Amino acid sequence: MKKYDVLVIGSGGGTKISTPAASLGLKAAIIEKAKWGGTCLNRGCIPSKMLIHPANIAHQVKESSKYGLKTKYNGVNFEKLTSRITREVSKDSRSIPKWYKTKKNLDYYEGTAKFISDKVVEVNGKIITAKKIFIAVGGRPFIPPIPGLHGTPFMTSTEALRSKILPKKLLVIGGGYIAAELGHAYGALGSDVHILVRNQALLTREDSEVSKEFTKSFSKQYNVHFNVNTEKVSYKNGKFTLTLKTKYGRKTLSGDGLLVATGVKPNTDTLSLGNTSVKTNERGFVRVNKFMETSVKDVYALGDCVGNYMFRHSVNFEGEFLFNNLIKKKKKVPIKYPPMPHAVFSSPEIAAVGLTEEEAKKRKINYVVGLHQYKDSAQGMARLSKVGFVKLLFHKKTRKLLGAHIVGDEASIMIHQLIYAIHFNATLDNLLEMIYIHPALPEVVRNACRDAKKLF
Repeated sequence: MKKYDVLVIGSGGGTKISTPAASLGLKAAIIEKAKWGGTCLNRGCIPSKMLIHPANIAHQVKESSKYGLKTKYNGVNFEKLTSRITREVSKDSRSIPKWYKTKKNLDYYEGTAKFISDKVVEVNGKIITAKKIFIAVGGRPFIPPIPGLHGTPFMTSTEALRSKILPKKLLVIGGGYIAAELGHAYGALGSDVHILVRNQALLTREDSEVSKEFTKSFSKQYNVHFNVNTEKVSYKNGKFTLTLKTKYGRKTLSGDGLLVATGVKPNTDTLSLGNTSVKTNERGFVRVNKFMETSVKDVYALGDCVGNYMFRHSVNFEGEFLFNNLIKKKKKVPIKYPPMPHAVFSSPEIAAVGLTEEEAKKRKINYVVGLHQYKDSAQGMARLSKVGFVKLLFHKKTRKLLGAHIVGDEASIMIHQLIYAIHFNATLDNLLEMIYIHPALPEVVRNACRDAKKLF
């Protein structure tokens, strides 16, 4: 049995532990069963934005006539676009094990890790153990048990980012951020997109006003079918046919492409955790305590397989936290998350941090809301904005910023000053004391603050 100080299973956020541990002189190992770099590099954040950015340009070209510009979108060489994405991310992925070879004290294994007992792992017939083990195996698309779906050439986010064919008509099952992002990307590039949603709104985990604004705008751009359940899928002669149950009865919808975007499931089912005392919840996510430790001493878990937050920036934070405290400082302390932001790179764009209004109500917090529309700002006038707003929640007594929600142009950039504000307990007054560049887009933030001030 080979013994290590640190063993990491998963090469996404787990690299925040394995590589720096080896740099300290500890004997470390990392195991990866798929492509090196994890979800973010190979089938998530990076390739999706490489697809969405050109889609946004195509969308802008289509919308440019409102400025009096005589432009025309003439289509896309989709194979060239996605081949470049695949080539670039594959190149980065392949470079990772080559880089590992240059690191002293770091061994890497390509294969599926399976636990034999609480702290003993088998990979490729080799038996290894470590003083501390970190499970960072991530997740994969959840495939719902829809009759007829299995065996058809449907896409998940993984295939959608590598497909060489742009469907003429793309059917999308799901109403979350993956459906919103990839539905927009394919739609802007030329597909006739149909989104099939079980309830009556998109992105329902967002603040309700944001979800409503997004749903209204997105539905004008693409075909969204609300309150439908997909009961059956069939595939024949290159065409998918879906049987849908609606409140008015059943109907069918056909297209030459099908994207299933119905959530994420953890990869914990690959680990043979039944041979251990590591506990998971009913959905398969690893249960951890406030130290990110599993039910087995010195076995930790982080990232998507835990499910606290399912972002690359959150697993990076978790990995750095565990390394800095457990390994570098050798001090076991509870994790304390800073305000966790997120963004949805669709049309319109969304970004948020802190409490939604619904959460503030649930916690019985006395709060004030400031809201300002993009269209009522100088930049909004320049951009001819019809969609978008900044919504801010402040504590009624302390005046501290509790939550920030943006829907509209550059939301993922705009949100950063508000992440900073919440992190450092800024008040309404602090945000109003700043000088904002005129006529820059963040003036919408200032105007939302001014709107809130009227209510104090």
